[in-house]
Amino acid sequence: MKKIVVLLVLTILFSCKEDKEARKPVKQVTVEENLTDMGKNLGKYVPFKLTSDLSVLTDNERKMLPLLINAADKMNALFWFESYGDREALMAKIPNEDTKKFVEINYGPWDRLDGNKPFVEGIGEKPLGANYYPVDMTKDEFEAFSSDNKSSLYTFIRRNDDGSLKTIWYHEQFESQVKEVSDLLIEASKLADNAGLKNYLELRAKAFLNDEYQASDLAWMDMKTNTLDIVIGPIETYEDQLFGNKASHEGYVLIKDQVWSKKLEKFAQFLPELQKGLPVDESYKKETPGTDSDLNAYDVVYYAGDCNSGGKTIAINLPNDEEVQLQKGTRRLQLKNAMRAKFDKILVPISESLIDESQRKHITFDAFFANTMFHEVAHGLGIKNTINNNGTVRNSLKELASALEEGKADILGLYMVQQLHEKGEIDGDMKDYMTTFMAGIFRSVRFGASSAHGKANMIRFNFFKEKEAFTKNEDGTYKVNYDKMQTAMEELSNIILTLQGNGDYDGVAKLVAEKGIISEDLQSDLDMLSEQNIPVDVIFEQGLKALELE
Repeated sequence: MKKIVVLLVLTILFSCKEDKEARKPVKQVTVEENLTDMGKNLGKYVPFKLTSDLSVLTDNERKMLPLLINAADKMNALFWFESYGDREALMAKIPNEDTKKFVEINYGPWDRLDGNKPFVEGIGEKPLGANYYPVDMTKDEFEAFSSDNKSSLYTFIRRNDDGSLKTIWYHEQFESQVKEVSDLLIEASKLADNAGLKNYLELRAKAFLNDEYQASDLAWMDMKTNTLDIVIGPIETYEDQLFGNKASHEGYVLIKDQVWSKKLEKFAQFLPELQKGLPVDESYKKETPGTDSDLNAYDVVYYAGDCNSGGKTIAINLPNDEEVQLQKGTRRLQLKNAMRAKFDKILVPISESLIDESQRKHITFDAFFANTMFHEVAHGLGIKNTINNNGTVRNSLKELASALEEGKADILGLYMVQQLHEKGEIDGDMKDYMTTFMAGIFRSVRFGASSAHGKANMIRFNFFKEKEAFTKNEDGTYKVNYDKMQTAMEELSNIILTLQGNGDYDGVAKLVAEKGIISEDLQSDLDMLSEQNIPVDVIFEQGLKALELE
């Protein structure tokens, strides 16, 4: 739900409407000289050039590509405002160039791979609500605020002159920027040979101007044969850790890998059957997931905004709109080139340090690809609405919804692999999938426990530890107990699906508090990986130059 680029120096001057309540830094930034070793921080990321075979594109698609990249690039400035506020004012007060680079990676002065700790002198803790809400707004004040739009994905909360709260639509706050994006998408649509892509671009262009995205989401779901694609707009809600309501702007420009996509197209048909077999009471799987959903592989050639901040997304499951999901399912996009980069440069070195030597042969790219892919597919399993008439799962669980949903996708992804492997629908040794899954926890948990994905990783790790799904050897490596991992997988699936179906906010809070943490022992292992100079994530060389189009 929900999720490597070159260090973009954003020179776009923000022309958002003036709003005196737009969040200012928690504390005034002062000139910092030697606060942290920025070279070490930058070393957390390893560069990777995003390329693809452009020969699969038509002449018109090659002409469209710069327009789509330009449109996606404009998501950077929008997300900067959402995550922090005034980028230019912050950068002007930082003299150190390495620090500036690290700020660019994080879209702000907080280290996203280290629990959002501030790394610029004079900056306080990151507000849970980022820049979506007034910093001094309390949860009680928000709950008492009467507004039909206050929980909308597409509104900022600000104060009137008298201190009372008000809402501002994204298309109002970003009036000039969204007009530019809309114009670029319309220009691209005129070049589109594919009718589905043309329709989507036209509707998405309109959505930027009125914040009504459902029609374009439905059109995006109807696209089946296009090679060139773009995911763009306010999409994921991870940045809003206060309520999990507000969507952040991001953009991906994608080229479909037809060969790999052909291998994957059959799996969506199994969703209803897998739903029925979930290890939970019948009432928690009464919804029928859509099967008219795509499962495809892509090369991503441009990241921007939310998806480009800190740890980079390697697979996408969209749209997030529950009505669209129930009607048409979702599209699952596997970002193969970015996935390969993380496997080769990060996962393999981690396994050589932390996985039992006898089990390292079970670390494979095919297993990594499948685990990642079925994580995204698994978002379509379970239910979107509570069983006790408490509304949607997302609204009932509030800011905890994303963490539990990611935890569900993690564990049900492995469940799907196991079920399909038993049916003979996927090849390989099940030990490959389980061992690679275990190594994947170490890779992902290095993103920190502050994000939704981080909390999900830790819940899974600590639950598996409690159930002895793995043991730690005397030499510090970990060995998977395959039988016990199978049992733990089913038990954790049951717990998560039940919590979601009940809309049990307190139960989720307890689970996160008890198991969504990094122990001292695990932290020492993670520190060892850093001492070995194993990167945490990737940054991308990307854009027209990387594609040799300029």
